[in-house]
Amino acid sequence: MGIRDLIFGSGDTYDYGSLCALTNPFSRSKPAPVRFYARDEPIPLLLAALMGLQHAFAMVGGLITPPLVVFKFTVCGFPFCPDLQQYAISAALITSGICSFINVTKIPIPGTKYFIGSGLLSVMGTSFTFLPIFEIAIQQMKNDGISGEDAYGKMLGTSMVCCFLELAFSLLPINLIKKAFPPVVSSVTVILIGVALTGTGMKYWGGGVVCAEMGWKEHAQIKAAGYTFGPPTPFCANGETSLPYGSTEYVALGFSVMAFLVVIELFGSIFMKNCNVILALLFGYFVAGVSRYDNEGVSQKYVSAELIESADPVQFLWTKTFNLGFYAPAVIPLLIAYLVTTVESIGDISATFEASQLDTEGKDYEESIQGGLTADAVSSLLSGLFTTLPNTTFSQNNGVISMTKCASTRAGYACGTWLILMGVFGKVAGLLTSIPDCVLGGMTIFLFSNVLVSGINLANKSNLQSRRTKFIFALSLAIGVGVTVWPYAFLDMRASGYTAAFWKCADCSNGLKGLRNAVSIFLSTGYCVGTVVALLLNAVLPEDAEVEMAEKKADGPESFKDDEVDEA
Repeated sequence: MGIRDLIFGSGDTYDYGSLCALTNPFSRSKPAPVRFYARDEPIPLLLAALMGLQHAFAMVGGLITPPLVVFKFTVCGFPFCPDLQQYAISAALITSGICSFINVTKIPIPGTKYFIGSGLLSVMGTSFTFLPIFEIAIQQMKNDGISGEDAYGKMLGTSMVCCFLELAFSLLPINLIKKAFPPVVSSVTVILIGVALTGTGMKYWGGGVVCAEMGWKEHAQIKAAGYTFGPPTPFCANGETSLPYGSTEYVALGFSVMAFLVVIELFGSIFMKNCNVILALLFGYFVAGVSRYDNEGVSQKYVSAELIESADPVQFLWTKTFNLGFYAPAVIPLLIAYLVTTVESIGDISATFEASQLDTEGKDYEESIQGGLTADAVSSLLSGLFTTLPNTTFSQNNGVISMTKCASTRAGYACGTWLILMGVFGKVAGLLTSIPDCVLGGMTIFLFSNVLVSGINLANKSNLQSRRTKFIFALSLAIGVGVTVWPYAFLDMRASGYTAAFWKCADCSNGLKGLRNAVSIFLSTGYCVGTVVALLLNAVLPEDAEVEMAEKKADGPESFKDDEVDEA
């Protein structure tokens, strides 16, 4: 094989044009067939680089959001800390690249029948599942006088300990796990995660999370009474501007992202559709960059170049470090989160098998599930050591496989390489942190709602005509969505520790405070309490009577009549 064949491939075997051809939404002609590239096909380097770039772009928007949210609005809060935000983004990108290498490579564990890694084009990224828990727990620790950075270190250490639960699950038979967590339970969990995250995205869209939560300071009765407060204020800083939450200017900038998402969906090529989130985000960033706000004759920018200029040219892991610790109140919520990611990963890997046109039964499938769950646990452990949130499989990349028709693991290695390069070049993190919150909100609310849609899609695998199933959905979602929409029945308001009426504990002992905080985190995290309710109901509720009667009727008409007489 020559250099040209190694880079471009031989002859007309590989079609690069179909990736970039724009879509005509008004055409009635049938699209031309596209060749499928199998899991073990040694595709040329250029094609692998292009396919890997699509996977990297498809996940980068979702990958950077959890660390950005945690550091900007929870670890730091007001005043913000752009240097830590930039490090967190770089660390997340580098870690995801390294963990993707592990998962794409199916590594046998010597002396056992087990593996680390799924051996598929299944990439890893920072999990949304842990975001609400990190936010609530760090805020509680800050209320106790612990610094944001130390609180983050404690959560990293606690997460590393709890990840061994998923490692234990990886050694169990797959059928046993599926029986314990049927679609009616896992779909409730994913729906509630999507609801919680979409609410956070809405806060971004209006200008920012902190200023959204400070809106009460603008209440007419408070202002009429003459009360004054220090920062943080209900005014959102985006670049040089400082406007009230929900200002028309901020909403319009966020809407530009959504409008471009629609344009891509109508006219975009395969490449553009796979990268729609990052492309729409960059378009909104461009609109914000060329726009100006007229503040009484003073022209103010929505984008400040200072964050890009101050970013380190080269970044890597451990240039910022955090003292690892342990926070007992977060253990139960984190264990539930790892239960959730176990179920999600089984579904993600199964979907990857289907997208890769592989059989979802047999030894190869079971080995990939076991290896993938083990890779999840190992990656989450490494993530703590690498100073970032837990890493798990990224489900949206299955859509990239389906659209590009490429399941070759070479594309997975290329994706990991792109992610590491993006993380190493610090100016990329500087660029991402300079994006206004309102623009980021236009992207995140769409991205987070996709999690909600995934949960609804998963619910279709349940028998939605069953009274039992509908009851489980209704009660678990009633509690989970209710807590998500208004968590302050059990959660302390920002900067108001131990004031929630359900258990005021300002004068409690440290041990009792820890127990109270654990209960508060559990009850105020919608998907935690909703998942437990769904698990309990699934365990105790009998199957519908109609199903039992239909089964008896199949045994013969006489036995069915006898049952009717007995019941009468």
